[in-house]
Amino acid sequence: MKLFRKIRRNLIDLGKFKSYALYALGEIVLIVIAVSIAWKINDLSDVRKNNILVDEIYINLQEELTTNLRLLKRSIEETTETIGYLENTLNYVGKKTNELSQGAKDTILNIVIKEVYLQDSSIKSIVSTNKMELLENTKLKDLIAMYLIKIQKINNQNEKIKNIVANKTKPILEKHISLVDILSDTNLKYKHIKEFGNKSDYNALLENKIYQNSIIDRLMQTKIQLNYTKTLHSKTKILLATLKEELN
Repeated sequence: MKLFRKIRRNLIDLGKFKSYALYALGEIVLIVIAVSIAWKINDLSDVRKNNILVDEIYINLQEELTTNLRLLKRSIEETTETIGYLENTLNYVGKKTNELSQGAKDTILNIVIKEVYLQDSSIKSIVSTNKMELLENTKLKDLIAMYLIKIQKINNQNEKIKNIVANKTKPILEKHISLVDILSDTNLKYKHIKEFGNKSDYNALLENKIYQNSIIDRLMQTKIQLNYTKTLHSKTKILLATLKEELN
């Protein structure tokens, strides 16, 4: 900078105003070029940082979706199995207690709900922050936005099923069925309670309209859940395939 000032001073002292003007203009051009280069370097640095961040987003998303694909596959199998034993339970209506096998009783007593805990932390992070703006693939962004909605539909449906079991099936089941039935017949420790405890009344249970309605209601809602799960399983595969294209 001292050299530039010295040159300008010499030109002024010598009265070379035209040369001074040209020199000043040249100096301005050099400054503009230098600033432009600095901006370009900063832009390239920002692009590099964004590319690294996008790669990180894609990798985390891929891991999350791969896990969900496995969880959804297992959920489809378990939900299909649940539908099977609910349908079997309805087929027991009209049968007497002595006509029910131990397997049939176990099916009636089975009110366990197998929940699927899908991962969504990466999806939520993308949707709720400015990370979505970094993604250039419009199809991928649409799939990500819809994915979170479909997970919520499954969660809401599961809460609906849990409510049926807790508030409809379980109370009427506890009214007619003794938990003595689930104790082992071969364990001598339970011989006394098995002999003198209150007995279950499967006849009354199976004939109860509230119980029948609760099983039918749960069956219908579980079938809806199965459709939601199959749809999300399919969407997960599509999202993974789209993501793989981006990573390649």
